[in-house]
Parts: sequence; structure tokens; C-alpha cells
Amino acid sequence: MIAGIIVVCAIVAVLAFLVPRFSHRPQRGAQSSLGTGSQVAGKAPGPLGRLLSKPFSSGSRWVGRSGAAGRRTRGRMPF
Repeated sequence: MIAGIIVVCAIVAVLAFLVPRFSHRPQRGAQSSLGTGSQVAGKAPGPLGRLLSKPFSSGSRWVGRSGAAGRRTRGRMPF
């Protein structure tokens, strides 16, 4: 699961660097699917729900940060 999130983060970062305007939709799609996974996993009872939903919420945060980092880096480029 972690390897999949890393691959998605890399794809979003590259898209954000190459085509910043068109990278928002794939980023939102990835965050949406991770958010759905977090909601479903969070329905488990007690502390188990929090434990199961944590990787999904962390992954969503990672995807958002990688997209923002790609767009920020593109904005700092001299061309």
C-alpha cells in the first residue's frame, strides 16, 4: 500500500511540475479515493478504526503536499 501511495505521489508531483494547471484534477481524484478508504476503514470499532484509517489520511496528505511541491518548484523556475 505504501509503495502505491509513493507511486501516486511521484506521478502527481511530475504532473504538477510539467502541467500545473491540469494537475489539480488527478490530485483531487487520488485524495478523494484515499479519503473514501479512510472513511470506510474508520467505521471499524474503537481504536481499530483509527488505526486502520491512518494510512489513508496520511497518504492523502502526502499526495497533496507532493502536488503543491511540484507546482511551487515550477513557479520558481526561471523559464
